[in-house]
Amino acid sequence: MRAVQIINGTGVPLKRSDVDTDQIIPAVWLKQVERTGFEKGLFSAWRDEQDFVLNDERFTGANILVAGPAFGVGSSREHAVWAIQQYGFDAVIAPSFSDIFKNNCTKNGLVPVVLPESTVEAIWAAIDADPQTAIVVDVERLAVEVPAAGIDEAFPMSSDVQHRFLNGLDDIGITLGKAAAIDTFESNRPAYLR
Repeated sequence: MRAVQIINGTGVPLKRSDVDTDQIIPAVWLKQVERTGFEKGLFSAWRDEQDFVLNDERFTGANILVAGPAFGVGSSREHAVWAIQQYGFDAVIAPSFSDIFKNNCTKNGLVPVVLPESTVEAIWAAIDADPQTAIVVDVERLAVEVPAAGIDEAFPMSSDVQHRFLNGLDDIGITLGKAAAIDTFESNRPAYLR
């Protein structure tokens, strides 16, 4: 997992609520054995609709998904996070996430940002006015800035999750950070238990 301190970019306004993981990445995509290529399945049913936001060329290259409430509900589908990341998104801003989806984000390096619904709507309005509106997700300060809209809003994140992002640590990396304590424990165990 790569370290994330600050994400600078532009956003895609996904003005839908209660987006479930099957809508993010349909079940047919779960048959793949590789962990790559999921970007093609991201919102694939919706991408058939000509006016779906990801089909709008104004948002090409955007790296922040700005979604409605209850994003990532449904099954525990890590593939949903992979699809979002592989499409090119580094963060998802929404008023709320399902706990399982949010946990999958933090374990895979996708930054989940919870902001009040009114702030999300203000970001949507700024993006609607100018698709190149600059958005900054600052994981060090735990704040989102959208200067064009006068937004500088704090977001919650536990200190252990923040530490994970700032240092690029997956579960294995966190365990390796405790290598000295593990070695001490192992060296003090009775030989018959080794």
